[in-house]
Amino acid sequence: MSCVKLVYFSPTGTTKAVVQRIGSGINPTAVELIDITLPEVRKQPLDLSEDDVLVIGVPVYMGRVPALLSDWLNSIEAHDTPAVCVVVYGNRVYDNSLLELKESVVRRGCIPIAGAAYIGEHSFSEETVPTAHGRPDIEDLRHAEAFGQRIREKLQSVSSLSQLPDLVVPGEHPYGGATELWDVDFIAVSHQCEQCGACAAVCPVGAIDSQDSALIDQVKCITCCACIKKCPQKARSMKPGPVKDAQKRLGSLCQEQKKPECFL
Repeated sequence: MSCVKLVYFSPTGTTKAVVQRIGSGINPTAVELIDITLPEVRKQPLDLSEDDVLVIGVPVYMGRVPALLSDWLNSIEAHDTPAVCVVVYGNRVYDNSLLELKESVVRRGCIPIAGAAYIGEHSFSEETVPTAHGRPDIEDLRHAEAFGQRIREKLQSVSSLSQLPDLVVPGEHPYGGATELWDVDFIAVSHQCEQCGACAAVCPVGAIDSQDSALIDQVKCITCCACIKKCPQKARSMKPGPVKDAQKRLGSLCQEQKKPECFL
């Protein structure tokens, strides 16, 4: 392999942490980080050769690959490129998302050689109402690095990808789940806001006005809560309503800590 390309959509950093640790386990001679979280980067197509290795990670939104990534995924140009598909979910379920991601990269010319589902702190999680709070933790990251080592061993064990059987991951058709984004006014901005612009800078869909952070395009917003988690003044929070209600349900129903699942 000439280069391992680590690709991730990661508004709150959990998917990024997992993908980078997998990359450390693969331990390539050359690595390229491609963060597709921000809109401008997603305008750039990804070209891959058979000498590259793609490690692509996405969060799970309502059991699916985020719909906003569809156009970018469909712009990938690959040529028998080995691919590792990774989904990160908030301790609820990952449903058919891993199968969906696998089939998306296959259509663009990749050959999946490994897949995994890891747990990341749910976007709605807070210290007072936690769901997978602090995940991925140190054990998750050690697991991800060991997974990367196993991927390297798998690649070194064959002279051609044609020697590998088709990768089987959980999932079924139709994918199901909801792909429509919530159109809801759920973010409160307090007097502590200093209009520093940090929230607008991290928004993956450009939904926050850079001059007035209280102005939010609810149609664009994907309820990822990156702006809440990354506000340096802690000036943003959830208003009472459907998102806050969902936070409470998740906190009570998803307490059992799930473990990573890998498929080689």
